[in-house]
Amino acid sequence: MPRIVSLFLTTVLVFHVSCNDNRLRIFENGKSDYEIVVLGEGTESQYRSAELLQEYLQKIGEVVLDIVDENSQEAAKHKVYIGNRNGDSLESNQIVIRTKGKDLFIFGHSDLDTRYAIYEFLERYLGCKWYAPDAMKIPSKSSILLEPIDYVYTPEITTRTVHSKLFYENKSFADQQKVTYESFPYYVPGARVHTFHRFLPEEKFYTSHPEYYALRGDQRLPTQLCLTNEKVLQIVKDSVSALFARNPQASVVSVSQDDNQRHCQCDACSKIDGEEGSPSGTMIRFVNQVAADFPDKTISTLAYQYTRKPSKTKPADNVLITLCSIECDRAAPIAEKCTDFANDLEGWGNLTNNVRIWDYTTQFTNFLAPFPNIHTLRPNIQLFRDNNAKWVFEQHSHNPSELFELRSYITAKLLWNPESDLEALLVEFTEGYYGKAGIYIKAYVDLIHSELEKDEDFFLFLYGDPSEAFGSYLRPELLTRYMELFDKAENVVADSPELVARVKKARLGVDYAVLEASRKNINEKYSLVITDDGRTKKTNPRVVSLLDNFMETTSGHNIGLMNEMGFTVAEYGTNYKSALEIALKPNKAKGKKIVTLTRPKKYADENPLVLTDGALGGSSFYANWLGYEGNDMEVVLDLGEPMEIRTISLAFLQVTNHIVFLPSSVSYSISLDNKDFRKLGTVPNPYPLKKDSKVNDIQYFDMDFGPVQTRYIKIKASNTKTPYWHHAAGLPSWIFADEIIVN
Repeated sequence: MPRIVSLFLTTVLVFHVSCNDNRLRIFENGKSDYEIVVLGEGTESQYRSAELLQEYLQKIGEVVLDIVDENSQEAAKHKVYIGNRNGDSLESNQIVIRTKGKDLFIFGHSDLDTRYAIYEFLERYLGCKWYAPDAMKIPSKSSILLEPIDYVYTPEITTRTVHSKLFYENKSFADQQKVTYESFPYYVPGARVHTFHRFLPEEKFYTSHPEYYALRGDQRLPTQLCLTNEKVLQIVKDSVSALFARNPQASVVSVSQDDNQRHCQCDACSKIDGEEGSPSGTMIRFVNQVAADFPDKTISTLAYQYTRKPSKTKPADNVLITLCSIECDRAAPIAEKCTDFANDLEGWGNLTNNVRIWDYTTQFTNFLAPFPNIHTLRPNIQLFRDNNAKWVFEQHSHNPSELFELRSYITAKLLWNPESDLEALLVEFTEGYYGKAGIYIKAYVDLIHSELEKDEDFFLFLYGDPSEAFGSYLRPELLTRYMELFDKAENVVADSPELVARVKKARLGVDYAVLEASRKNINEKYSLVITDDGRTKKTNPRVVSLLDNFMETTSGHNIGLMNEMGFTVAEYGTNYKSALEIALKPNKAKGKKIVTLTRPKKYADENPLVLTDGALGGSSFYANWLGYEGNDMEVVLDLGEPMEIRTISLAFLQVTNHIVFLPSSVSYSISLDNKDFRKLGTVPNPYPLKKDSKVNDIQYFDMDFGPVQTRYIKIKASNTKTPYWHHAAGLPSWIFADEIIVN
C-alpha cells in the first residue's frame, strides 16, 4: 500500500510540473508547433528578418517554420512574432526578446533594429557565432528548449562604425555585428571630411582671390579658408545647397577644415579665436551660419588638431561635432595618457549633445606592424559612451592590418555593448576563428600587451614604426618568443589548410617586425647578411624565406597596402629585395667616420654615423633615416686613408604628406686633405615634386665615374622647398637620407 501511494503521488507531481512548464520547445526531432508571424504592415525588410530566422533554424535543426502575416496565422500553432506594430512602444534603437506563455516575441524599434534583434536572439540563446564573413559557428541541435526570456536592450552608442572592409563589403556580417556597412552613413558622397579645398579649390580661386584663403605671416596660402570672409561663406553655402540638390537622399554634409594646421591668422579671424579661447571659435561661428540655411539637414564639422579645444559658442542644433583623437598615445587608455583630449571631450559634451567620435585603432604608417593597443579599446569606448557620444567611428584600417579579423570583431562587439568582457571576447574569437591554434595566438596577444605595459615611457603612436619598439615590446628575445608561438600555432592546425591560412595571416605582424629588425641589423640573428665559415658574406637565408612567405601570404589574402600613403606590398617586396642586394655589396664607407656640416634634427638620434652603420632605412622616416628640416644636407665622409673608388650611392626617402621630399639634387665632391674638394658631379632628382608625385618612395642617387683616388667625400643634398599648393605651405620641408655606399 505505501508503494502504490508513492507511485500515485509521483505521477501527480510529474503531471503538475509538465502542465505548468512555461518553457518553449521551438522544435524537436524535425518537428515544430511554431510558425513565424510578421506583425503589422510587414515591410520587405521585416519579412527578410523573418526569413533569416527561418533560415538559421533550418540550419540548426533541419526544421522549416512557416512565415505568415497576422491575417494568415493558424490558431492551433504557437508563434514567433517578428517586427513591431506601429502601436507598440519601444525606445529608439531598442530591441526586445521576450516570451509570453508559449509565444516568442522578437521586436526592434526600426526594421534594422528588428534584424539586430534576430541576430542577438540567435547568438545569445541559440549559440550562433559570426567571427568573419567566411567563418561562423552554427550549432546542430535536435531540439530547442527555451527558458522564459525577458531581454530588453537599448545600445547607448546608436551609430557604430568600424572602418573595416569586412563590414563595408559584407552587409550581412555588418548586421550580424550590429555596425554600419558604410563609413559615413547619411553623408553626401565626396563631402564627408576635409572639404574646404573641395568648396574653394585652389586651382580655381587662389590666383584671382588669394583673400579667400588663410593668412600665414604676410602671405595668403591655400592651406585653409579665411572664415571671416563673407564671399567665402556664400560660396560654401551655395556649394552645400548644390550638393544636397544632387544628393536628395543624403542628410549630412561636412563643412570642415583640410588636413593641416595652417589656419587663418588674419586680424578678423584672430580676434574671434581670441574671444572664443580656441581656433574652433571661427569654425563654429562659420559652420553655424551655414547650418542656419539648412535647418532640416545636418552640417558636420571637425574638432581636430587646432580646432579640438572647444569654443565658447554653442554649435547649432543641426551641427555635428566630429571630435578626433589623432594625437593620443595608444599605449594606455585615453583617460590615463591623453587627459587633454578627455577634457576636450567633456567640454564639447557640455556644449552639445551632437558629438561624433573619430577614434583611431591602427598604425597608419605601418598597417601590418604589431600595435598592442587592444587592451585600450574597451576603456576608450566606455569613455566616449560616458560623455554622451552617440556616434563612434573607429578608424581601423579599411584594408587588412595586423590581426584584422580579431580587431574588427572585438571593436564591433564593444561598440554594441561597452560593458562586454574583453578577456572573454579574446578567448571567444581566438578559439572560434583559429581553432586549436587560438590558444597560442591568445598567448601572443597577452604577451605583447604585457611587455608594452612594462614600458611606461613608450609612446604608441599612430604614425610610428616598429623600429621604435626594438628596445621595448619588439626586443630581439621577444621577437623570438613571438615567432615560436606562431610556429606552434601553425603546427597544431597543420592538417587544416583553412586554419593554417588564418594563422599565417595573423602572424604577418610579427613577420613584418622581424623583417624590419633584420633590415636594421639589430643583432647577428636579425640581420640581412651572414658570413659562412670562410667569412664570405651571403644573404641571410632565414630572411629570404621569411620575405617569400610574407609576400605569398599577403598575395593570397589580397593584402595590397603597407600604409595609408599608398605604399604597396609589391613595392615593399621590391625595395626589400633591393636592400638585400645592397647589403651584399662591398662598401668602403661602412663603419667609417662621417661629419655633418649642416645640422640634422630629431631622427636617428641626430647621429650622422647612421649613414655608415650598415643598417638600411625602410618606408617610414623613423626607420634609420637621418633627417634635415628646412636646410640642405651637407656631410663629409672620411674613408680613413686614400683609396681608389668608382661609385657613390645614397638613398633618400619621400613621404609627401609629412613634408618629406626627395632632394632637388645631390652633388658629390672628393678630397685627399679635407680642404680642397673637387666636384665629381651632380645628380638631379629624376622625379621633381608635383601634385601627383608618389606619396611614399625611396630613390637612390647614384654616380658612376672612372677610378679616382680620395680619402674624403663631401655630399650635398639640396632641400626641395615646400610648394605653395602643398597642405603644409609655409612650413620647412624635410630631407631624409640613409646609407652611403662607396665602391
